[in-house]
Amino acid sequence: SAATLERGRLLAAVGDCAVCHTTPGGATNAGGLAMQTPFGTLYSTNITPDPETGIGRWSYPAFERAMREGISRDGKHLYPAFPYTSFRNIDDADLQALYAYLMSQAPVSQPAKANDMQFPFNLRPLMAGWNAIFLRSGEVKAQPQQSAQWNRGSYLVNGLGHCAACHSPRNFMGAQKGGQAFLAGGTVDGWEAPALNGLSKAPTPWTEDQLFTYLSTGYSDAHGVAAGPMGPVVTELAKLPDTDRRAMAVYLASLSGEAQAEPVETPQVAQASAQAVSLSNGQRVFEGACQACHADGAGPTLFGVSPSLANNSNVHSALPDNLLKVILQGIAVPATADLGYMPAFKDSLSNRQLSELAAYLRQRFAPAEPAWQGLEQRVAHLRANPGTH
Repeated sequence: SAATLERGRLLAAVGDCAVCHTTPGGATNAGGLAMQTPFGTLYSTNITPDPETGIGRWSYPAFERAMREGISRDGKHLYPAFPYTSFRNIDDADLQALYAYLMSQAPVSQPAKANDMQFPFNLRPLMAGWNAIFLRSGEVKAQPQQSAQWNRGSYLVNGLGHCAACHSPRNFMGAQKGGQAFLAGGTVDGWEAPALNGLSKAPTPWTEDQLFTYLSTGYSDAHGVAAGPMGPVVTELAKLPDTDRRAMAVYLASLSGEAQAEPVETPQVAQASAQAVSLSNGQRVFEGACQACHADGAGPTLFGVSPSLANNSNVHSALPDNLLKVILQGIAVPATADLGYMPAFKDSLSNRQLSELAAYLRQRFAPAEPAWQGLEQRVAHLRANPGTH
């Protein structure tokens, strides 16, 4: 029915199906996106209903087995880069609606690319042992003591949303860590996926309203702009009803504890701190390349929004990677149209200039945090390994 297909469309948005199964400029859901892992390179598969190269011949039971058990139609084990450990939490009605929606889309003939996995990880039968140990680790049950809204948020975050796939650290076998490490931060394609629990390095804890706004628009004036892999995720989440994004915000806010009454350091305090910073090469780069938009962390709105650098989570992180990647790559395709874009500086600033700029931003806008070490080497590494986002 039309209602089932619409339900499936929204569920596909929650699950970011098109984000992983579409190459830049390619046909939607036709696969081929490269995913770098510690064990080698994986390529997403074609999930359009093409009978030869996609899932056109997949029955619903075959689809369900792949989603819940990580086993393909031909009996081969899937790699957990496909987050079936989270998809196990999807209820039957939602899974059926998602299947109906995917099968209603236009088929695209595009064969899957061959994965390039290191030995012995290229031996798929080994995944049977992995599943025996870790398959059930992502299961989440409803909490009757919590509100219906909280449980709806938990269902979306821990099911199709599979937030832990990026935002939880993984062990040496590539399985998500649980317990206190659940949603404690991870790394995806060279980007830091920050902690969503009480271990977050954000200068101020996320509130429910800030999370709702960020999930809706890709921007929070108290934290920054969605960039890298998170940008397309927000683009998909923006399609959901407000009630679903609000439920996700309620659940996620409950993981980080109570928000502080006052920011750790407001833009005004950051400005006072900056007065003690001597003129440096980094400051000169900032004044020449950044200040027109960002000014003192609260600049004019020239291209969408001008995020406060004093409250930007990337500047306060223990790792410089996200800040460096945003400066190198810019934000060519913002999560939502109202945000505007940020230019890339990879072709106009040298490794030394970028490292000096990052050091200056850290000292000026996060003076309570320790200085980042080895910045120039890190810039060189990220420039040479840009990833797919």
